[in-house]
Amino acid sequence: KTVEINALWYNALALLEGWLVETGDEAAARSLHEHAELARTSFNERFWYSDGGYLYDVVDGDNGDDPACRPNQVLAISLRHPVLDLDRWDAVLDTVRAHLLTPVGLRSLTPGHPDYKPRYDGDLRARDAAYHQGTVWTWLIGPFIDAWLRAHPDDQAAARQMLAGLPAHLDEACIGSIGEIFDAERPFLPRGCVAQAWSVAEVLRAWIKTTHQQ
Repeated sequence: KTVEINALWYNALALLEGWLVETGDEAAARSLHEHAELARTSFNERFWYSDGGYLYDVVDGDNGDDPACRPNQVLAISLRHPVLDLDRWDAVLDTVRAHLLTPVGLRSLTPGHPDYKPRYDGDLRARDAAYHQGTVWTWLIGPFIDAWLRAHPDDQAAARQMLAGLPAHLDEACIGSIGEIFDAERPFLPRGCVAQAWSVAEVLRAWIKTTHQQ
């Protein structure tokens, strides 16, 4: 059971409930509400990793509950209907900001984890091994900024600062575009696809969002 799929599932239930209310189907909406509330309660009981102050990446996996600190957990706050209890938002965001945030996106795994890989290089096997084990994914800055502004609506300056490392990237690799991934440590070399649609889209969306809120 992965953290982001459960966050998306709760969001989907809540969205459908709202649409049913709009159509006047109150009985079906109440049923969806019950399912959504059960999902929310179960999520907060099972996914909270109290020792770390953040969310498990996986629960009930092949090796039990996985406490690896990954960026997927920001979806529990960033979506229209956040599944995570409000009093836990700051702990998650502070952890992600301290350990996963870089000038070009979010690391896929926190440094210090036994599986952490600081560079995406080498042969195909080596690159595949690093793809989700530290490598920075730029598109994740969008959901992180969404989550940050939900928790800190008056701290737009900090949200814009999270994008500050990306304008310089427009003059490297594929000029005028944004790459797929980056190494997890300085100098954060661009890797993978040189012009990635989801990187461009999320950075542009976050840039516009923080511009409007300044």
